[in-house]
Amino acid sequence: MTNLLLVCCYLVQTFVRFTVLLLDVIVTLMWGGKLRSTGTAHHFSFLLNSTDYRILRMDEDHDRMYVGSKDYILSLDLHDINKEPLIIHWPVAPQRKTECVLSGKDTNGECGNFIRLIEPWNRTHLYVCGTGAYNPICTYVDRGRRSQGSPYLQAAQSGGRTSRAADYSATSEPLEAKEYIFRLEPGKVDSGKGKCPYDPKLNSVSALINGELYAGVYIDFMGTDSAIFRTLGKQTAMRTDQYNSRWLNDPTFVHAHLIPDSAEKNDDKLYFFFREKASEMGQSPMTQSRIGRICLNDDGGHCCLVNKWSTFLKARLICSVPGADGIETHFDELRDVYIQPTQDTKNPVIYGVFSVSGSVFKGSAVCVYSMADIRMVFNGPFAHKEGPNYQWVAYTGKIPYPRPGTCPGGTFTPNMKSTKDYPDEVINFMRNHPTMYNAVYPVHKRPLVVRTNVDYEFTTIAVDQVAAADGSYEVLFLGTDRGTVQKVIVLPRDDLQTEELVLEEVEVFKVPTPITTMKISSKRQQLYVGSVLGVTHLALHRCDVYGEACADCCLARDPYCAWDGKSCSRYSASQKRRSRRQDVKYGNPIRQCRGYNSNANKNTLETVQYGVEGSTTFLECQARSPHMSLKWHLQKENSDRRKEIRSEGRILKTDQGLLIRSLQSSDGGIYQCTSTEKNFKHTLVKLQLVVLSSRTVNNVLVETGSPALPPLQTSAWTPSAGQYKDLLNILSQPEMGLINQYCQDYWQLGEGSLGDKTKSLKELKEQKKPRNRRHHDEQTTPAET
Repeated sequence: MTNLLLVCCYLVQTFVRFTVLLLDVIVTLMWGGKLRSTGTAHHFSFLLNSTDYRILRMDEDHDRMYVGSKDYILSLDLHDINKEPLIIHWPVAPQRKTECVLSGKDTNGECGNFIRLIEPWNRTHLYVCGTGAYNPICTYVDRGRRSQGSPYLQAAQSGGRTSRAADYSATSEPLEAKEYIFRLEPGKVDSGKGKCPYDPKLNSVSALINGELYAGVYIDFMGTDSAIFRTLGKQTAMRTDQYNSRWLNDPTFVHAHLIPDSAEKNDDKLYFFFREKASEMGQSPMTQSRIGRICLNDDGGHCCLVNKWSTFLKARLICSVPGADGIETHFDELRDVYIQPTQDTKNPVIYGVFSVSGSVFKGSAVCVYSMADIRMVFNGPFAHKEGPNYQWVAYTGKIPYPRPGTCPGGTFTPNMKSTKDYPDEVINFMRNHPTMYNAVYPVHKRPLVVRTNVDYEFTTIAVDQVAAADGSYEVLFLGTDRGTVQKVIVLPRDDLQTEELVLEEVEVFKVPTPITTMKISSKRQQLYVGSVLGVTHLALHRCDVYGEACADCCLARDPYCAWDGKSCSRYSASQKRRSRRQDVKYGNPIRQCRGYNSNANKNTLETVQYGVEGSTTFLECQARSPHMSLKWHLQKENSDRRKEIRSEGRILKTDQGLLIRSLQSSDGGIYQCTSTEKNFKHTLVKLQLVVLSSRTVNNVLVETGSPALPPLQTSAWTPSAGQYKDLLNILSQPEMGLINQYCQDYWQLGEGSLGDKTKSLKELKEQKKPRNRRHHDEQTTPAET
């Protein structure tokens, strides 16, 4: 009976471990790497017939987030995006969609109303624009509150339907005293030309300032006329010079942000970040990243540049790695920009994500710029070219007064109230010299983060400033084109260099898809992520995943987390310093966790694992940090000597554990998996491997009337797609866990006490039922976060 139970439990254990290993290989092949599954991402779960979700506006004062997608406008709760979302269905009229399809523009479903602009108009209304099936339209959305109202808000106009995506009749909770209103204003639709692109594939940026809308956008059906536009408001409608490649040359707009120059409001400038084609044929690189700016009170010229910007200037943004031979490797394509506010509103820190434009190699970089360097370039020499066959040089002639690019009525031009008062020579100079000669280089003349020779690129960025025990740190959240978010900090070193540290990488979406928008809320400690597939939000910190020991918490070097004496938890400056342990800069657990290190190995996993001679087994051990190095040691029976195991012959070391092929009786013994980081070592896994004789297993099977094990095949077994599906179905059965528990009880208590101290499988099953139901929603698959 003992041998039969041993063989039974071995077969169950081997099957489960083999299946988990097999599925892990499948997941690794599908996802390009197994990322940590934390169960902390919350997806917007309401099924809409929509796509291309973009987080366009955050309203932290009202705890709302506004998302635009194809034919839908969403208002989501910042605390829980699935809690009573407010949804407006705003499709185009059927006739307009038919016209769009007949024009040949619906090859990939572009003939819809893709929401691309959501700006706060006032305290109760939003200004919203969509592509309108290649006929841009705009309208107003009422987002106020009312004292009483039905939970289902009625349509505000034909073609617009508003509803709460929650059925109040299904809950016993009372309605709030005040109901949110989220509906289209009837009869308020106007043209979106100059505000929103025709083509949903073309990026646009916008800023609504003092009732005037500034937008970087393509304004024609064919997508050839790009412009920086000003519409609405009381001032004159303005734009950049049309079809002038010196101003804009096939740009891709990335971001727009108002940054004041001084305490004088008339000096305020709006900065645009974009990338464009190089102005000269054959010029290298083919794409250049730019920062441009305009004065908010620009009225255009009097005779020249009428209704066109007379203060528009642009400069090149450089993000490059200097080589040993002096040749720079450029990251040319600006992908995203994040403006990090500081105590001085005039000097925010600017973070930019760049990628490589050529096909020589794939790479990304993050560069940081200061406003002091940017203003120095805009106050420097202008780029000048005598003719088509001449090179660009710094302009050395006389610069007219007031200096081109200066705002009227500002610090340097208090007596000029409008750009129409500027002399014609200033306006003409501006038209022919919109580009600065010098480029803007990043702080320290090098990128903050660099990725090369990897199978992904950065697409978005958000930054959070975190106070820690040993100072303040900027934590970078970097979205990728494979649907993951990397959490990175850059630490200063004593030699004036920096050290980049990847704290974790999280899978945000089940299917790898580029992340298109990201917003961060330091107030709620949440990161909100958008892609073509949907919207999700996740916590900025997950301190509990760093283990249950002080050393693990310290080695994580996460500024959000500290050891509080009992667990790794959110750092708080108000905690008692006596028990708080945190060392972000050095991560030294020997110094920080003195008195706690004795408990570092108390949670070491100690198990017994069985294998059959001649078969394959897998010993699992995963690092808790990407910076750990793992070593395996084997201590054989009746021996005090431990031998380090290396990858050779039958043994293969992987990131997930140790794979041993063609087991031999000499492979039995005690295996220890030890991690090392910052000269600190501790044991993660300790297990005893018992190798069963294949002859013994076969004899037991024959005695019980079961078929003997087939001889081992020399060729690898390749399961079919149907067999993969069967494996998944078997693993999902709760009985597999019960059988495994039954075997564990047998191994721990022995055959003699099994009848007294362990329960039957039926009793275990009955005991497990309510527990499974209670925790069912908390279970996640390996592919989820």
